[in-house]
Amino acid sequence: MGLNFGDLFLAGLLFLNSIAVLNEERFLAKHGWSTTATDVTMNPNSLKAKILAIIKAVRLVMMWPLIVLNTLTIAFKLTLG
Repeated sequence: MGLNFGDLFLAGLLFLNSIAVLNEERFLAKHGWSTTATDVTMNPNSLKAKILAIIKAVRLVMMWPLIVLNTLTIAFKLTLG
């Protein structure tokens, strides 16, 4: 029992899911990580602004691929264990 490709795939899928479900108004803004924060709007080249841009891009671009990958993963796990 070791680390194989399936485990790496599941870890990446879980990581992308965790980024995709972050709600900017309910979670990120409460911790000062909103796109309307003054430090992000003043300095768009900061690390914080770049991380927020990545989070937005993952939510925008990966929505449908994540739905398909999650469905296929659930079907695979249900049929083959």
